[in-house]
Amino acid sequence: QVQLVESGGGLVQAGGSLRLSCAASGRTFSIYAVGWFRQAPGKEREFVAAVNRSGGGQQYAASVAGRFTISRDNAKNTVYLQMSSLKPEDTAVYYCAASLAALTTPPVSPIGYDYWGQGTQVTVSS
Repeated sequence: QVQLVESGGGLVQAGGSLRLSCAASGRTFSIYAVGWFRQAPGKEREFVAAVNRSGGGQQYAASVAGRFTISRDNAKNTVYLQMSSLKPEDTAVYYCAASLAALTTPPVSPIGYDYWGQGTQVTVSS
């Protein structure tokens, strides 16, 4: 089992940047693919980005591609989501999740993830 804790959320103006962190404890972190999802009020949880176990493969939602970058440091048991050129529509609670699926390409569906953090709020003002 793995425990996930997100941090780095906050309030930022449109066009600004934030870096979210997902710190893991428990089982060996490097065996998990990790994804970021977000959920805005009244909307379903949606995929944002994911990285495979080695860090060599990433997936991005079309809405964030070119603006967000996911990376991981297995020595620090941490995955990062660097968010730039933020827009008001990026406002949501952001969750990280860990997947045991042994895939080169990480899952993009929430169903593919086994463990979830509690989330961190990101608010982008216009």
